[in-house]
Amino acid sequence: MEVKSSEDHLKAQKMKKKVLRKQVRAQHTLMRHEGIKCVSHATQSLVIANAGLGNGMSRQQLLRILEEYGAMETLLMPPNKPYSFVKYRTTEEAMKAFNALNGKEVTLEDCGQNIVLYINFVEKVSLQSAVPTSLPPGLMVIENIISPEEERRMLESIDWKGDEDTQNAQKTLKHRRVKHFGYEFRYDNNNVDKDKPLPGGLPEICNPFLEKCLKQGYIKHKPDQLTVNQYEPGQGIPPHTDTHSAFEDEIISLSLGAEIVMDFRHPDGHTVAIMLPRCSLLVMTGESRYLWTHGITPRKYDVIQASELGHKVRTITADVGDLTLNRRETRTSFTFRKVRRSPCNCIYPSVCDSQKGQQRPAQPSFPQDEREASKLEQEYVHKVYEEIATHFSSTRHSPWPRIVEFLRSLPTGSIVADIGCGNGKYLGINEDLYMVGCDRSKNLVDICGEKHFQAFVCDALSVPIRSGSCDACISIAVIHHFSTAERRLATIRELARLLRPGGTALIYVWAMEQEYKNQKSKYLKDKNGSKNKNKEMNTGTAQRPLSGQAPDNSSQDSAWSDQHLNDLKDESCGAKPVTDFRLPVHTNRTSFNSQDLLVPWHLKGGTKKEESVDTELVSGGSKESQELSPVFHRYYHVFCEGELEAMCRSLDCVKVQKSYYDQGNWCVILEKL
Repeated sequence: MEVKSSEDHLKAQKMKKKVLRKQVRAQHTLMRHEGIKCVSHATQSLVIANAGLGNGMSRQQLLRILEEYGAMETLLMPPNKPYSFVKYRTTEEAMKAFNALNGKEVTLEDCGQNIVLYINFVEKVSLQSAVPTSLPPGLMVIENIISPEEERRMLESIDWKGDEDTQNAQKTLKHRRVKHFGYEFRYDNNNVDKDKPLPGGLPEICNPFLEKCLKQGYIKHKPDQLTVNQYEPGQGIPPHTDTHSAFEDEIISLSLGAEIVMDFRHPDGHTVAIMLPRCSLLVMTGESRYLWTHGITPRKYDVIQASELGHKVRTITADVGDLTLNRRETRTSFTFRKVRRSPCNCIYPSVCDSQKGQQRPAQPSFPQDEREASKLEQEYVHKVYEEIATHFSSTRHSPWPRIVEFLRSLPTGSIVADIGCGNGKYLGINEDLYMVGCDRSKNLVDICGEKHFQAFVCDALSVPIRSGSCDACISIAVIHHFSTAERRLATIRELARLLRPGGTALIYVWAMEQEYKNQKSKYLKDKNGSKNKNKEMNTGTAQRPLSGQAPDNSSQDSAWSDQHLNDLKDESCGAKPVTDFRLPVHTNRTSFNSQDLLVPWHLKGGTKKEESVDTELVSGGSKESQELSPVFHRYYHVFCEGELEAMCRSLDCVKVQKSYYDQGNWCVILEKL
């Protein structure tokens, strides 16, 4: 009996340790994803790991679990995350839920899977409010376009049991079953054979529906191609745009059998999830047809607004206080198109296969004066970030630890300016600070506003903040976008102007040395998007290497004269000598061969984050889709070892407190004298 009691005690201790380990892991995940710190003392608010929409917990089930322990003020369920937040009316109720549920195994009602809940206290529940989104331009959804009886007849007209080699080109694809009428869409070349129409044309049962669409003005021309897709729960279709050269402008799709959430993505990364109700018609024309990708994510549940239960046309917003899961059912789509007989001449040449290769702008030259420098930055920095702002922001969510450490080391009540704040990922790190951000990109500043951060639009060369009014400033990944040494130095001088005496500034710039002390940076290690690792850059380099040697401490601003810039060279940088004045295009995830270059940013709708920027075509995707995406180019000056520190030391109003290398960046902490 005593032996069994001892074994039970040992088992309980092991379980307790396991729960503690899982709690700590959940704390780290929350800090990394949301920047929210868990606390060891009891509060009204809890974060519940493994009880999120991302791992199959519905709002309805979680509410029932939590209501047993008290009255709740808030339940927030972030989309696609494996955790949720709850705030009880009292700390006692929250403590009761913590004691009862931490380490408890529950069964997900919708799939029967067992999960274990791991719970931590947080100071407060405060995720950003959702911003309503509008439909992509040129897109319409018409509800109840057909009656239930018409739906039944159309579904019964499709014989899925027939031979796959029938005249209707029936196929069973990885993601769905498909039949073609009129013309077969070939997934091997993403086009149609316009000289080989299928016998029989479109089914007669579709004629009344198409006549209605023509009469109501939803389409201008009667379609001559139909694709019927059947999706079982868990199936979908990859993100794609219908090939421009294959079909005319209007594409319409009828949803039968069940509702579905379809995802639309702009090349800049902006996404819109749209509920398509049963018996509704999706109409895509113009920008929504030619520029945005559309797809259906393979999954068995859709994240939808709980208040609507998915039966109303609307965009699905990230309203964490009104999201739940909706089980998918078998859905059939009838997608009608008009085969194109001449090349596409749409106004989106960067993503048009008919216009591929017709436009390729020349690479810019290295700036020879202030006017050219300003023009280069306008074209290859400012305009680019306006275009890619949403996509860029979606890849910039994890704060860098040493920057977080700097911000958390500042005294409570400090006034801090983030110059070049981007999407504001550092503005909410320390709530004990008064932080304000600014950025040259209006679209990035708007994203800060959506997060309820204080930010405004301005140039880092001229910040409209009173001199000496800031206790600290940060400039993260900004100064390397200025194209001359004089302009880079001017931005540092502007940071110094904002600081009070004794105030500090943290500066990060991209390093030429992506391999330092025999360690490769994360940029080189992460080769997911680089298949051409050993490729050289496209052109000869166009650099003016800046010195990595620190000038004498007594040197003044005049030390950075044109003569100084032309004479000082640091062989350790490994930069190639100037062979012409064209800026080279860098191959991503490879070592730098030039200090001044263009770095691509590929806007691949729906794929994982990847750096890229230009206006050429990139084709890719699965056999079922072809994705043509613009590539933008951003100007960078990557800094050699000692270069940033030397620049800072050339100013007599500051001193360098500390300089260091952090994952592919050179970093300096300045103090205002």
